Formats: sequence, structure tokens, C-alpha cells
Amino acid sequence: MGTITVTQLGKAYRQYPTRWSRLIEWIIPGHKPRHSLKWILQDINFSVSPGEAVGVIGVNGAGKSTLLKLITGTTQPTIGSVEMEGRVAALLELGMGFHPDFTGRQNALMAGQLLGLQAHEIDLLMPEIEAFAEIGDYIDQAVRVYSSGMQVRLAFAVATAVRPDILIVDEALSVGDAYFQHKCFLRIRRFQDQGTTLLFVSHDLAAVRALCARAIWLDSGAVREIGETKDVLDAYATALYAKEQDVDNAAKQSAVKDSVIKEVSKQKRDCRLDFINNSNLRNDIKVFEFNKDAARWGDGLAKITHTYLQDANGTPVSWIIGGEEVVLTIEALALQELCGVFVGFMVRDKLGQTLFGDNTYLTTIDSPVTIRANHRFKTTFRFLMPILPQGTYAITAAIAVGTQQDHVAHEWINEAIFIESHNGFAVSGLVGIPMHAIEIGEFI
Repeated sequence: MGTITVTQLGKAYRQYPTRWSRLIEWIIPGHKPRHSLKWILQDINFSVSPGEAVGVIGVNGAGKSTLLKLITGTTQPTIGSVEMEGRVAALLELGMGFHPDFTGRQNALMAGQLLGLQAHEIDLLMPEIEAFAEIGDYIDQAVRVYSSGMQVRLAFAVATAVRPDILIVDEALSVGDAYFQHKCFLRIRRFQDQGTTLLFVSHDLAAVRALCARAIWLDSGAVREIGETKDVLDAYATALYAKEQDVDNAAKQSAVKDSVIKEVSKQKRDCRLDFINNSNLRNDIKVFEFNKDAARWGDGLAKITHTYLQDANGTPVSWIIGGEEVVLTIEALALQELCGVFVGFMVRDKLGQTLFGDNTYLTTIDSPVTIRANHRFKTTFRFLMPILPQGTYAITAAIAVGTQQDHVAHEWINEAIFIESHNGFAVSGLVGIPMHAIEIGEFI
């Protein structure tokens, strides 16, 4: 289950030279065709194994969305075939499959039936669909009053209410807000871990790199390259760069400047912090309040009551710059006596990739911590906040017992706090580093 096989697939549309040509061709059967074929896709061949994740990339108009429509059956191919095994869930164009005059609940019922679910199964899943979509009373209002983000929330919640064998996702997720994107990508990653096959179309190359083992590059309706994600994305980026460069740029050389040295003080902070702090390029990171309504899981022996960021002096902050010292505090309540407990955190990007994190396990391994029942306790982590590229990040807070490799979660909150980085000046990679010195100059 979960196999996709595409063989000699092609899609063409008829083009008529005049508005009368179509009519003449229709009323005079057997007459010489008056149309020409405009091929959108041609000679597409690939297969996806069960549990594999494959990304599809290409510029606008390359044929990506048409390919997904052919695979999902919403459009019929001109030539070729598509074979799939297992339950398929697809999230394609915004609002596709929703009737604007029906309520969200009615559309969820119809969409679920199209996925092969029985009415009573959808009724049982409806509370989970409502909880994941988080659109409140709008679930019983006509879809025509929904915002684009609300449509995406409901569509994704319905499509993934039951783990599919094959999940097909187009650019629709880019419409959702950052919080919902985090939830969606975490669910996608969980499905991948459980063996779901993923076909993912996106202009977000970082997302393709993070989620997919292989990639397909479509160019003008044909497969330009197919292979390991890194190789395909590198070739794609090189081609885009070559397009943007003027031919004469290759002959230009930059003059070598005198040596420039940038040094920082002995304090552990980014060497550019003073400049950034007083310029319009500052790397502001907005810190949101504790998300007390975030989904939690665990055995329930402890409850995280608060999570917050402070500056080096212990003052709560609503924004930071990045590169400076911060203190993350996790407060909790022991509902039963906790023996050998440890507390940790992780910072994840919108794709669910863990950028960094830490926990108290190694600190307390020689003297395990015991918390008495019904007592509050807190854990603080003091560290340098890395330079975060522009985007939204979620901080996970967790309490567990056991070891780092084999533990049981007392409570785990994936989105305890959100932070949002603006105008990030990380040069490359997922995070930037606090640089101590930069020097460039001639030498003998």
C-alpha cells in the first residue's frame, strides 16, 4: 500500500484558431481536425515506493499542479496512466471540493465520504476535525464566509483525520498562519514516521529539502531531473541563478579592499550586535505569550503551567534581538511524586525541524531530582539565543522520566511559546552563529 506509478503521462488541451472552428469540428464529424494540441505535460515517468517522500519543484507554469490533478484524478490524462495503491488524501487548490453554500460540517461530511469514510466514521472523527481546524462556531456556517486560512484549516483537518496511505500536498498550506503551519507539518512528519507516502509540491525549497528524500524537477511540462533531493535542488538553484545573471557579470571582478577586522568584546555576544541594535537591520525576535491552549500529551503525572523567556537580568521580554543571553523558564506542577524527573526544551522551525534544544538529564544524572506531590517546580535554561533567519519558530517544553534515549513523557507541549524573527541576518543555514571576529585582506 502507498505505491504511486506514473507511466508515459501526458496532458494536452485543444487550441482552435477561431471561435467557429470548434463548432465546425463538432457538427462535421470525420472532417479534418481544426485544432492543434497544446501539451502541458508530456512523457512523465516515475514511481514512488511505500513510505517514500518525493518533492516536486519547478517555476510557475512548469506543470506541477497539473501533474497533481492528473495523479489525484481531478483531471483526466491525454495519454499515459497513473496507478496508486491505498487510501489517498489530497490537499490541492484552495477550497477545491468545498461547496460554498454548505456549512463547514456538511462539507467535512462530503469530503470524508469522498475519502472513502462512512458517515458514522466521520461523525466519530468530527470532534477531532473541529479541534484541529480551530475555526470555532464557523464550522456550522456557510463556507462562502470563510477566509482563505479557515478553508485551509478545515480542508487539512478533514484530509488528515485518518492517516492516509498516500498524502498529496500542493501549495495550499502556504496560505495558513504560522501556528497552523507548525501543526500541519508536525502531523505530516508523524504520518511519515508511520509509513505514509508523501508527494509534496512547493516553491519552498527548504521544505522540500527537509521533508523529501527524492525530488522531481519539472521544466516546461517535462521532467528535467529526478534524483536525490540535494542533487536536484542544487541543479535547480544553479539554473535559476544562471537565468538571473547577465552574461557580462562573469567577466567582472571586485577590487580587493584593505583589511577589515571586526572584533567583539570579551562578552559572549554577536560582534554585530551594537550595529544591529541601532539600525533598521536589527534582528528583532518577537516573543509571544505562553500558549496555555496548546495540545498536550503525556501520562499526566505533571502539568506545565507556564513557559516564558527573560533577558539576562531576569526581566520578561516580548522581543529580543538574537545573539544575546536569554533565560528560558519552564514552570510546572507535580500531580504525583516525581522521581528522577528531567525537563527539556526544543526550538523548531515551521517544518518541524529541531534547530536546537537541551534538557536537565546530564546535569542531574549523578543526583536525580525528586519533586513531591502537589508541589510546584521550575527549570531555567540560560543560553545565547542563536541568530534566527526570518520566520516563525515554536518552543517545545517537556517533562519526562527515564533516559534521553528511553523515557516516558509526563507532559509534552509542542507549541508552548512562539517566537517570530524579523529581518534575520543569518548568512546561511538554519541558524546563525555569534561571530567573534571577521578579517579579510591581502597577505604575502
